[in-house]
Amino acid sequence: MATFIKLAWRNLWRNKRRTIITITAIMFAVLAAVFMQSINRGSYEVMIDRMVSFNTGYIQVQDYRFDDESSLDNSFYYDEELRDKILNADWRIDKIVPRIETFMLAANDVSTRGAVVLGIDPDKEHEFNEIRNILSDGRFFEAGEQSVVLGQGMANRLQLSVGDTLALMGQGRFGMSASGLFEITGIVDHPIRDFNNQVVYLPLDTAQELLSAYDHVTSVLITLQNERHTNPVAASLKSALDGGELVVYTWPELMPEILELMEMDLAVPRLLTVVLYIVIGFGFFGTVLTMTMERLKEFGVLLSIGLKRLGLASVLFLETLLFSLMGVLFGLGFAWSILKLIDPINLSGEAAQAVIDLGFDPVIPMSFAPDQFYTQGFYVFIIAMIVFLFPLIKISRLNILEAARS
Repeated sequence: MATFIKLAWRNLWRNKRRTIITITAIMFAVLAAVFMQSINRGSYEVMIDRMVSFNTGYIQVQDYRFDDESSLDNSFYYDEELRDKILNADWRIDKIVPRIETFMLAANDVSTRGAVVLGIDPDKEHEFNEIRNILSDGRFFEAGEQSVVLGQGMANRLQLSVGDTLALMGQGRFGMSASGLFEITGIVDHPIRDFNNQVVYLPLDTAQELLSAYDHVTSVLITLQNERHTNPVAASLKSALDGGELVVYTWPELMPEILELMEMDLAVPRLLTVVLYIVIGFGFFGTVLTMTMERLKEFGVLLSIGLKRLGLASVLFLETLLFSLMGVLFGLGFAWSILKLIDPINLSGEAAQAVIDLGFDPVIPMSFAPDQFYTQGFYVFIIAMIVFLFPLIKISRLNILEAARS
């Protein structure tokens, strides 16, 4: 095999210009494919991270009836025993965050607005998503306070600020009346626009008292040491909670519309990648075709002096593999270096303002997900194997005498 590799390497550099052009073409194809995917996936990774951090968690535990009817009547009892049971279900669980969520009317002295009321543990919530860092005014409440924190959009709509009083009116658990007056201690500039316009945060114990849902929550959000552990950890939790009324959901199950949007938006870059690789494939095939046809006499001589067809095919296979391997490695190396150099791309002017209005930072982040790198190598390998079929068929059908005389 070492001899075959040495022969293949020498054969590549018989025509240096052709070899360099082919390797460069593969390199730029890989570079372009990785670059397109990185830009698209980077933006979606940021969006998913924010939705997961502020909305669903990577995994969420609920009462089995809550998904169909998001009512406080379908909340569940949460205590230290359940907390420990969840934490001990899998060692890859990092943190758990209990929440109680409902819809209420938020009002000032002259107007009302619909509000999503979230009862949270402020310390655990901050560990989960660093919520105190998005405060635009005031401070975040502590556990047990009779106070609230509003989204900036909600505060603007009700013309309220820090120090004012907010009235909350609604229905608690099992139809109990729920209303109260709360001091506004802080305003958050929420990164999710819908939340920014609707959210009202309350201390968890205060919210439970207001809603007559003592020691009850509507969900427990779970963070992981690594996002790729989502499905196996969810399976462990389902096994640990089996037999009860609690169910386990992963974030794709809770936000299927986000995944559908991603798939639709990534369709165009994927199509462009396919077109790019088809073009490169034909260029690659042209190189191998030329190399094969101009060496038929050489092949005939080698076969006539005793080289087996399998051995000759192995040398040609190694040539094809070396072409593609060098192109892929150079392409991935350049792609990673360029992405690191420009990550993130800072926007300015109208483009920056448009992104800010959507609730995102004015940057284009890059994704460094491992699969977008190694899949490019896999695609080029498939192309190389398809291209190799031509010299393989040619060698298998080669007439030794005719080839040696040509």
